[in-house]
Amino acid sequence: QVQLVESGGGLVQSGGSLRLSCAASGNIVSINAMGWYRQAPGKERELVAHIASGGRTNYADSVKGRFTISRDNAKNTVYLQMNSLKPEDTAVYYCNAENVIYVHGSSWYGPVDHWGQGTLVTVSS
Repeated sequence: QVQLVESGGGLVQSGGSLRLSCAASGNIVSINAMGWYRQAPGKERELVAHIASGGRTNYADSVKGRFTISRDNAKNTVYLQMNSLKPEDTAVYYCNAENVIYVHGSSWYGPVDHWGQGTLVTVSS
């Protein structure tokens, strides 16, 4: 079994910063890419930032220059440093791990995508 556990959300004033973390646990053999998505009330889930296993990154236009995604492959952990936060960044942020291959018992599973439970980020004006 694989679990993604996010942390670091909370309430911050406009212009402030937060750092989100997402750790994948389980008998993981490999993870292809990892990413952060967000969903604001009444809106669809959207990609915020994405990082491939080799480190290549891409960002939503709305967060370029303000957010930075990074990952620690040895720890199966991805981070999202969010600076200069705006009220429109308010959303539930979800971590995603793509094409995860893992072992459970004596069997191999995957590749399959996994999602975290989400962490709420609220930016006050």
